[in-house]
Amino acid sequence: MDTLPAGLDNVYLVNSGSEAIEGAMKLAKRYTNRHNLISCTNAYHGSTQGALSIGGNEEFKRGYRPLLPGTSQIFYGSFSDLAKITEDTAAVVIETIQGEAGIRVACTTYFQALRTRCSEVGALLILDEIQAGFGRTGTFWAFEQFEIVPDILVCAKGMGGGMPIGAFIAKKEVMGVFKYNPLLGHITTFGGHPVSAAASLATLRVLQEENLIAQVAEKAKLFKSLLIHPQIKAIRNQGLMMALEFESFDVLKPIIDRAIQLGVITDWFLFCDDSMRIAPPLTITSNQIHEACALILQAIDGT
Repeated sequence: MDTLPAGLDNVYLVNSGSEAIEGAMKLAKRYTNRHNLISCTNAYHGSTQGALSIGGNEEFKRGYRPLLPGTSQIFYGSFSDLAKITEDTAAVVIETIQGEAGIRVACTTYFQALRTRCSEVGALLILDEIQAGFGRTGTFWAFEQFEIVPDILVCAKGMGGGMPIGAFIAKKEVMGVFKYNPLLGHITTFGGHPVSAAASLATLRVLQEENLIAQVAEKAKLFKSLLIHPQIKAIRNQGLMMALEFESFDVLKPIIDRAIQLGVITDWFLFCDDSMRIAPPLTITSNQIHEACALILQAIDGT
């Protein structure tokens, strides 16, 4: 896989993003011999027990407590909060682009400071690119735009082209701790299933051969040029991860319902219910973008 970041040469295939997060959390604890994990407020890393423990917010957690101990949260993009990463921290788990928070993007300086802080205290940096990876933001990996490299990288969703597959990726030195004490440090029944792996390889080939990633920025620009309406308060995006902000959920929900009736499948975000999600397949054409935007505007107008 020639898209692997420099130095990250060991890929552990699993079935989903949640399972990849679980594996990455275990790997960080095993490698560092520490148990404290730091994540961000309004983060979403999956719905399994461990992934939920490092997610936010409390509304989604309270019915399932007690969850994992040794977890805490910082504010995404907050420089002052980086001091909370200490020699007791096994890893910081962070979405390169916060998805369910409504497409929030921290600055390059923040990510570089985060990378430096983790290295200083010996904590691993785990980047969750389950939503952002495989070209969605305009580069194969979103973190390429911030000039950093994580210690562990997590991916899924677009990786499979619709089939169930995920992965966590690390250096051989890090991944190697799963080989001993115990011998099988992490196992999965269907991870790397031949059909899903073939679908993932086909997806990768289409991305490369059809030059789809290079088209992301222009397609996003077209969306933004067409989606102009007094009720749209803001458009946030990183490539084709997009959010249309409205006045409130009460305003947005009927618009989403009408859009679905008109043939455009969309929804809101778990931790940002005043914004509409736009995340089309990277294969979307200009004509399809024009058609989809026209229907969204029609839904906004209530016609």
